[in-house]
Amino acid sequence: MSERLDVRKTYKLLIKGAFVRSESGRSYEVTSAKGDFLANVAQGSRKDVRDAVVAARAAQATWWGATAYNRGQVIYRLAEMAESRRDELVEHVALAEGLSAKVARTSVSAAIDRMVWYAGWTDKIAQVMGGTNPVAGPFFNFSVPVPSGVVAVLCDQESSLEGFVDAVLAPICVGNTVIAVASERRPTPAVLVGEMTATADFPAGVLNVVTGLSDELAPTLASHEDIDGIDLGGASNETASQLAVQSADSIKRVLRRDDEHDQPLRRLRAFVETSTVWHTIGQ
Repeated sequence: MSERLDVRKTYKLLIKGAFVRSESGRSYEVTSAKGDFLANVAQGSRKDVRDAVVAARAAQATWWGATAYNRGQVIYRLAEMAESRRDELVEHVALAEGLSAKVARTSVSAAIDRMVWYAGWTDKIAQVMGGTNPVAGPFFNFSVPVPSGVVAVLCDQESSLEGFVDAVLAPICVGNTVIAVASERRPTPAVLVGEMTATADFPAGVLNVVTGLSDELAPTLASHEDIDGIDLGGASNETASQLAVQSADSIKRVLRRDDEHDQPLRRLRAFVETSTVWHTIGQ
């Protein structure tokens, strides 16, 4: 019997719920922490980024229009999918980050637990970040948290899975849609999570994952006028400063890395606006 050939996979972009090659036709090799070949990954272009922004904008009203309970169920379904593919995630995290299987399994467990945590926050945001305000008149005055809209995320370059989960689910949890640029050197765990959203009931365009060269893709995100916020956590301090200046022209919300104060609630609050609602007091 002849020896069969390996069917090697090229990991593709996730844009508008579809898995597509870069419009440029480019791909690049990703290696393990030991330098061994791991995978071919699509090398996204500026046109791919712009397509992802269009997809995210189209999906934002639908995602925010869903009930908080429904958004929580969708994110929880993602945790279920990740749990069922735990071994595959462990293998990719171990190879990408050079970890032992035991340490990689702990990291994957933490990432899945984080998914469940964000699922639980969807229907608590309004209670924690909103409130009733005193007014001099026969009215109710409410402060209501609403999403910023479309958020771009430069994912952590070192933490291939945990960093990705925190970066994308925090804005998604509160009703935003996301364009995520995965870790340049360690993108495969992020792409696997993106693949899981296809069977986790995420509306197409809520999460878009672009792989490629961060230095090429980040300026397009920073200067894009239809992006409402950008998380620069995956950029160096120098690069983040440059991107923050570029973001100012379109009045984006900007989240910078702050290791001393990088608490989960800081991420949840980063891309939330406050809307004031007046209502008369009924008899």
